[in-house]
Amino acid sequence: MSSQKADIALIGLAVMGQNLILNMDSKGFVVCAYNRTVDKVTHFLNNEAKGTKIIGATSLQDMVDKLKTPRKIMLLVKAGNAVDDFINQLLPLLSKGDVIIDGGNSEHQDSARRCDELKAKGILYVGSGVSGGEEGARYGPSLMPGGHPDSWPLIKDIFQSICARSGNDPCCEWVGEGGAGHFVKMVHNGIEYGDMQLICEAYHLMQALGLSQKEMANEFTEWNKGVLDSFLIEITSDILNYKDDEGYLLERIRDTAGQKGTGKWTAVAALHHGVPVTLIGEAVFSRCLSALKDERVKASKQLVGPSRKASVSDKKQFLTHIRNALYCAKIVSYAQGFMLLREAANEYKWNLNYGGIALMWRGGCIIRSAFLGNIKDAFVRNPQLSNLLLDDFFKKAMTDNQESWRQVVSNAVLWGIPVPALSAALAFYDGYRADRLPANLLQAQRDYFGAHTYELLGKEGKFVHTNWTGKGGNVSASTYLA
Repeated sequence: MSSQKADIALIGLAVMGQNLILNMDSKGFVVCAYNRTVDKVTHFLNNEAKGTKIIGATSLQDMVDKLKTPRKIMLLVKAGNAVDDFINQLLPLLSKGDVIIDGGNSEHQDSARRCDELKAKGILYVGSGVSGGEEGARYGPSLMPGGHPDSWPLIKDIFQSICARSGNDPCCEWVGEGGAGHFVKMVHNGIEYGDMQLICEAYHLMQALGLSQKEMANEFTEWNKGVLDSFLIEITSDILNYKDDEGYLLERIRDTAGQKGTGKWTAVAALHHGVPVTLIGEAVFSRCLSALKDERVKASKQLVGPSRKASVSDKKQFLTHIRNALYCAKIVSYAQGFMLLREAANEYKWNLNYGGIALMWRGGCIIRSAFLGNIKDAFVRNPQLSNLLLDDFFKKAMTDNQESWRQVVSNAVLWGIPVPALSAALAFYDGYRADRLPANLLQAQRDYFGAHTYELLGKEGKFVHTNWTGKGGNVSASTYLA
C-alpha cells in the first residue's frame, strides 16, 4: 500500500460516498476511504477503486495518521446522531486547524451548533449541501459549503475541482457561516419537492385529457427544448417512455410517495420565519395525502365529484396552457424559496449571494435547469432584489403566461382534478400583487374576541382597541401579531 499521505478522507462508503471518492481521485486528489464496517473498505479497494490512488484505513486513528495536515475529513453518513458520534470519536485524534466536513442532509440548526462547538475546540467545521444524486457525486455535484469561514481556503481547491460546472463557472461557492450551507441545501430540496409536484399535476391533467404515455412523453420532450429545459422535465420524458417485458412501467407503480424530511423542514422553516412558502408546503402535504392510499380507495367509492369530465375543444392549445401554467408556478416556487433564504439571512446574519446560489444550482443538482440562469441574471441586475416576481424578466413571463395558468387551474377545479401546487402558487401570486387584502377584518375579529388591537390606515405604529360590544372594556390584551 502506498505511503503517500492523503489530501482528504471520506467516511461512509454507500454509493454516494464511493462515487464522490472516485470523483476526487479522477481530479488528482489522494483520498483515504474509511467505513465503520471495515470489510466495505477492503471490498471497495479491490473492486470499484482498483487501479486508482485511493487508499484505505482500518480505523479512525489509521485514517487520521494517513492525512496531510491540516487534516480534512468528510462525513457522508446518516444525518443526526451518527454525525455527532463520529465527531466525538474524531475529536481526540485531531489537532487545531483540522477540518470536519458534514456532507449529509443535516438540519441547519445541528450544523450551526456543531460549528460553534467545534470552533471552541479549534476545529473548523463545514456543513455542505451535496446535490446531484449518485451520478452527480461521480461526475460533478452541486456543492453548497458553509460553516467556519477559515475552512474555505483549505477545501476550496478540492470542492471546486470535483463540482459540476455551468460554462466556466464552478457550481460551488462559499455560502456563509454556521448552518448556512445546509439551510441553502434544505431550500434547494424544498424547491425540488415543488418542481416534482408541479410536473406530477401536469401529468395528471394530461392523463385526464386522455393522452397516451407516448403522447405525454413527447410533450415533455418538447417542453424540455424551451423555457422548461431542466433535469426533472428530461427524466419525466424518459420515465414515461420506459417499458419492460410487461409494458409501460409507470402505470404499475403504486401512487404513494415517500419523503426523507427535507421538504418538511423547509415548510417548518417557512412557518418559523413567517414566510409564505405555500407551494412547497402543498407539495409536502400532497405526498402525505398520497400515503393515505387505503383511505383514498375507500373514499373514492363514497365521495362524489363533479359530473363533467375533462374535455377541451383544442387539446394542443390546452397542452400549451399547461406548459405555461407550469412555468408560472415554477417561478413562484423559486420566488418563495429565495424569500425564505433572504429572511433567514436577516435573522442569522448571513451574507448570502443569491445570484451565486442560483449558479450553484445551475448544474449538477436535481433542480438544475436553464431557468436558473435567468434567476442569476436577475440578482446580477439587482443584488438587493426583494422578490424575483419584481424582476423585469419574470414580470414579463407572468404577464405573458398567466391567462394560461388561470385557464388550467379553473378547469382543473371544474373537472375535480387536484392541482394543489399550481393553485397555491396562483393564490400566492394574486395575494402578493394585491394592495389590499381582507386582513383588516381578521384584525377586527382578533380585537373583538381577544382585545389584541389593530392599526388604522394612515396611523401606522399606533395600536388601538375598540370596545366592540360595550361590555368588553377598553383594556387591550397586547399588540402581539400571532
